Amino acid sequence: MFVDEVDIQVQAGDGGKGCMSFRREMRVPRGGPNGGDGGQGGSITVVASAHQNTLVHYRFHPEFKAERGQHGLGSDCTGAGGSDLELEVPPGTVVYEKNGDELIPLADLRQVGDRALVARGGRGGRGNAAFATSTNRAPRRTEPGWPGEQRTLRLRLKLLADVGLVGYPNAGKSTLISRISEARPKIADYPFTTLTPNLGVVQLSDDRSFVLADVPGLIEGAHEGHGLGTKFLAHLERTKVLVHVIDVSSASGRDPVEDFEVICRELELFQGSGDDTAESLATKRRIAAANKIDALDDPERLTQLKKHLKKKKVPLFAISSASGEGLPQLLEAMWKEVSREPEA
Repeated sequence: MFVDEVDIQVQAGDGGKGCMSFRREMRVPRGGPNGGDGGQGGSITVVASAHQNTLVHYRFHPEFKAERGQHGLGSDCTGAGGSDLELEVPPGTVVYEKNGDELIPLADLRQVGDRALVARGGRGGRGNAAFATSTNRAPRRTEPGWPGEQRTLRLRLKLLADVGLVGYPNAGKSTLISRISEARPKIADYPFTTLTPNLGVVQLSDDRSFVLADVPGLIEGAHEGHGLGTKFLAHLERTKVLVHVIDVSSASGRDPVEDFEVICRELELFQGSGDDTAESLATKRRIAAANKIDALDDPERLTQLKKHLKKKKVPLFAISSASGEGLPQLLEAMWKEVSREPEA
């Protein structure tokens, strides 16, 4: 099960209580206070791990509490600190604090090993030995431990990919990613076969490689929730280039030029994920792939698409995901865009 957004509750450990104790030994009159401090409560940290690729674990286990600190002891012994708790998430996870309807960004964990402290453990209370003074040599005062931080968090996963595939349902995106990578998405001849994003690593000559993401197909009105909506477009926010996969065969019953314009409008209307890490998909570099040329029965459909994209200055590659025709040229074009230096 692919889960890319969850809400969880985290509670750091409380600090231990300070101890009230007095030294009592033979031949040591007025031994004085020796109550130790309480231990520090355990903290909670979110860590990006290579062993995780979904947030499904947190869907069924949404509450986490770190260990509290031990109470102080006599003989000036400080209580043991509570064990810290680490929550592993996939790289690309953004962590927010949920405050009512407001989301406050806390961390963007893009690389394996990135970590963020999300709930700090409470400080231990002081024992009575800490309050001894020259005028108060037998204090009977201690402190309780401070409570650990408690937060409601939202974890939102955004896949880390270099290239993103967009297009109508049944345009051939899943077939394309299965042809050029080791990804094995579900492929069928009905709309919305792809229900979750798929990632694949494309290997080229000279040890070149990049990561390709395929998201469920878009239709007109997706920004209003039609079809599967735009809930998966957030996974394309970090891509460097988008590839429009367009079905140029007559089987779809749609005009390829209109298909391209509809997808462009939906990308322009996509408002991101409602957070400060959202990037506009409308301004990303684009490549168009005219797919299913092996089933092209009306060459005029491809000709009109070429004319239209030439005006838009969008490079077009005629391909067949089924037969492999045109794929080497498309892959080289993808690599060229991926390896380009980002614009200032």
